[in-house]
Amino acid sequence: MLGKRLIQDERKQRGAVLRVMCLALMMVVGAVASLNVALPEIARSTGASQTQLQWIVAAYALTFAALLVPAGALGDRIGRKPVLASGLAIFGLSSLTAVFLNGPGELIALRGLMGVGAAMIMPVTLSVITTVFPPEERGKAVGTWVGVAAGGGVLGLLASGVLLEWLPWQSIFVLNVVLATLALAGTLAIVPATRESRPPRLDLVGTLLSAAALAALVFGVIEGPERGWGELTTVASLGFGFAGVAAFVLWELRRREPMLDPRHFARRGFAAGTLSMSVQFFAAFGFLFLALPYLQLVMGYSPLQAAGALVPMALVVIPLSRRAPAIAARVGVRVAGATGLSLMALGFIVLSTLEVGSSYAHFLAGLLPFGAGMALAGAPATTAIVASLPRSKQGVASAVNDVSRELGGALGIAVLGSLMNGVYRAEMAESTGSLPTGVAEKARGSLAAAQQIGEQLGPQGHQLVLHAQTAFLHGFTRGLIGGAALLLLGALFVAVRAPGRAESRSNATGKPIGAATAETA
Repeated sequence: MLGKRLIQDERKQRGAVLRVMCLALMMVVGAVASLNVALPEIARSTGASQTQLQWIVAAYALTFAALLVPAGALGDRIGRKPVLASGLAIFGLSSLTAVFLNGPGELIALRGLMGVGAAMIMPVTLSVITTVFPPEERGKAVGTWVGVAAGGGVLGLLASGVLLEWLPWQSIFVLNVVLATLALAGTLAIVPATRESRPPRLDLVGTLLSAAALAALVFGVIEGPERGWGELTTVASLGFGFAGVAAFVLWELRRREPMLDPRHFARRGFAAGTLSMSVQFFAAFGFLFLALPYLQLVMGYSPLQAAGALVPMALVVIPLSRRAPAIAARVGVRVAGATGLSLMALGFIVLSTLEVGSSYAHFLAGLLPFGAGMALAGAPATTAIVASLPRSKQGVASAVNDVSRELGGALGIAVLGSLMNGVYRAEMAESTGSLPTGVAEKARGSLAAAQQIGEQLGPQGHQLVLHAQTAFLHGFTRGLIGGAALLLLGALFVAVRAPGRAESRSNATGKPIGAATAETA
């Protein structure tokens, strides 16, 4: 009787830890998604161009991605609890400072600082879960974590939409402060202090190389449409980025204790899970960056209506993510993952056929398969990554899982946003030729600016707004078609390289492959 009560108390304790970790996770994921719903208002109130809007969103994801692996290693070395608490404090204080700022450049800098805090939070949440939960409960716990990661962003969007109905866009940062405070209190009170007995050495050179390479690549991709793809700065930035990636790989191969051992990618589950996660969030972050301005500036939705339009995706993602590990154990990661990525591509293809006068039903017809695919591919990919490495490397495995998400997200915002921006600027060049130079440049800078200008021009302005909406939609279509192509290539890779059914069931149950096979014989 006493033993049963102890088991129940331990399960309650693990459940409380899971809820705190999911709150912290929802906060950092929502910090990307929630700001997207405010982009049109930020553009109108600060005069930010489309390129600056990309940076406001991407600065967070970029610093997030660049520091995730060293932050995971730091948690293994000095303890997960202090790293998590410090990250929550940095995130909350930088959000509080952002409430009082109003310029694009200042916002970009503070979003980067928030990314530093987020990098200290996210890998620790998953490594705490994988450390606290036993193997037989880990799959379901990881599935809950993935569901919150995928659907929590949409819930953050909805909360932001509610705030923006009555309050200015700075209120979104106030929400971040509240969530950070609650998560910090829960961490200090509930989360156990854990760390590895033989933690990896910190790698300052590798961190600097990876951060510089990622920053250069994202800079080149975002600035390309505005500066020109053949312009020296763009070409040099992209060249430096690729050279930095190569230098990082060579450096890590030479280290006795690498921060991220490139040889891990020879493991089937690690490679397939990492690529699948990167492609999923490339598509997801890029989609949110494009879809919310479309809903508000083309379909005419309010911020709350735009956020509410995405809620059906969360209603699909969250419950399906909890069942995805069991589905993958039954059919294998390669089938579940490839099917999920293919469904996401199908959603993009349907969404790419939207027009200026399309209905919400048309939008929903693409949104639902996209969300279902994300749920089906997400949890198996995370489980495959975590299960590929031993317990002593769980901090690194968790960080790599998160790097895949955030790096994919940063590149998704950069690439899909730049595809849209390039088409928009090119098509707007002709229709703004008769406007004064400064006004024309603002209209080419963003759809929100073009609409503001059009409202001031009377009957002539109506045609400018219509042309700007059409140009935006053509860029929107180009971005989604590019995303669909990448998703299908990712599905092909996962179908070839991901673990099969026996290995997937072993990862889900925590039992050796032979035992899992014997059970099904």
